[in-house]
Amino acid sequence: MTNSFKDKLGQGGYGDVYEGKLLNGCCVAVKVLKASKGNGEDFVNEVASISRTSHVNIVTLLGYCFEGKKKALIYEFMPNGSLEKFIYTDSNPLKTTPHLELEGLFQISIGIARGLEYLHRGCNTRILHFDIKPHNILLDENFFPKISDFGLSKLCTRKESIISTLDARGTIGYIAPEVFSRNFGRVSAKSDVYSYGMMILEMVGGRKNVEARVSRTSEIYFPNWVYEHLEQGSNFGLLNAETEEEKEIARKMILVGLWCIQTRPSDRPSMTKVIEMLEGSIEALQMPPKPVLSSPVRSPPESSTLSTLS
Repeated sequence: MTNSFKDKLGQGGYGDVYEGKLLNGCCVAVKVLKASKGNGEDFVNEVASISRTSHVNIVTLLGYCFEGKKKALIYEFMPNGSLEKFIYTDSNPLKTTPHLELEGLFQISIGIARGLEYLHRGCNTRILHFDIKPHNILLDENFFPKISDFGLSKLCTRKESIISTLDARGTIGYIAPEVFSRNFGRVSAKSDVYSYGMMILEMVGGRKNVEARVSRTSEIYFPNWVYEHLEQGSNFGLLNAETEEEKEIARKMILVGLWCIQTRPSDRPSMTKVIEMLEGSIEALQMPPKPVLSSPVRSPPESSTLSTLS
């Protein structure tokens, strides 16, 4: 199927992804999972979660392989890869990948929000993703976004609004405070809302919220920097927002992002409300409270995704 794993598309904390082709000529992405902890929990999670979904903003699982210790997932092929390579100004020094215009990023942010709303409210079994970040958003040939990588997801019944989890899961810089410490509140769908908020701030800012290369003494926590500029009425100079329409899009995404990363889960909007805010008038958006937390603990450069925290 993959021509002996000839064409590698990418790699992540749970395995490498290769381009493949089915007998009918259909292109696919094959994710070969590494040896996993917990008796293959990440593999079971992904198959159990994504097999329950059917939505235009969720990547389609076409099949899987489970033979001894070999585990692989077969997904629809997304020609433009992950969102991350289109948004960070320093991740593409040769400028081989074009940055998306603000209007394109705005439409992608709405698509991701619709996908998350579906996971939280549209499935018979509610799914919490726990690892929303640009790396896990895939783009098709028309830059239509689809949420992928359900290895850390949790299933809960429709009636459950709060779930019990003993381990911290997610990626440093996107993990909601309550996932680390129950002192901030209970883990729920609002934990995904926090990750989404951090992500759209990165999308509009063109930089990562947490930079491993920046020293602690000189670091400025990005959401705080954004908030201060918002208070001053600055146009940020973000992603070359030149026209009034572009400046309005940037401001709307920033306001929504800051609402989503509120410290207390109860202060964050639902994904349904997020869509309403993004599609509504900017005049209807109120200024959110300033983020309370300082910059989160940073991960080593090569290590990003957590499945357990001791």
